Amino acid sequence: MPNYRLVRLASQKTRKATNVERSFFSTQVNTSSASSKPEMDNFPSAWNGSRSLDVPQLIESLNLKESSVSPRSLDRYPPYSPFYGVMGVVFSSVLTAAGAAYGTAVSGTGIAATAVMRPELVMKSIIPVVMAGIIAIYGLVVSVLLSGELAPAPNYSLPTGYVHLAAGLSVGFSGLAAGYAVGEVGEVGVRHIALQPRLFIGMILILIFAEVLGLYGLIIGIYLYTVNIK
Repeated sequence: MPNYRLVRLASQKTRKATNVERSFFSTQVNTSSASSKPEMDNFPSAWNGSRSLDVPQLIESLNLKESSVSPRSLDRYPPYSPFYGVMGVVFSSVLTAAGAAYGTAVSGTGIAATAVMRPELVMKSIIPVVMAGIIAIYGLVVSVLLSGELAPAPNYSLPTGYVHLAAGLSVGFSGLAAGYAVGEVGEVGVRHIALQPRLFIGMILILIFAEVLGLYGLIIGIYLYTVNIK
């Protein structure tokens, strides 16, 4: 027959060990929850009593108000603001170069036709080509000035980009128009000088007034470059 006294003692020891394990695990759970509670307090719940998202409380918990970038700063210094300055540099050089290239090409064809009949007039007829090449220098000057002012977005405002774009467009389109005028007048002028040399002075005066159109754009471009709207 089994010894009931030994069985009773074994069951009592098992019950005591179970109670000790339960008390140990409950102590661990309470300690971990107490230590994690202060950390969770830093992130307040964004849900209110009606189970809807509380947006102001969520924004406040993210500490967005402490950001160094304000909406007004982003409005005046957006990341794309240097784009307008770069386009001003491109327009000032490309458009004036296009006008100078057209004036040189058209005047050059007239010089080549004149040199066949009157080779001694080649040096006189080269003046339209020289004046057309000067127009490209106007765009180069403005491009160098504007490129020296370019900077990353935090140091380059959007109004500054607008002004630099306007400066590049003014000298660019003025140079394009001046190059077209110099080319057309030079081509017809050098052809008729071979027939009537007295037209030379008149052609030079017309070329000067055509060249001044590009100079007007250069003056406006430099003036806009000096404007301080920061």
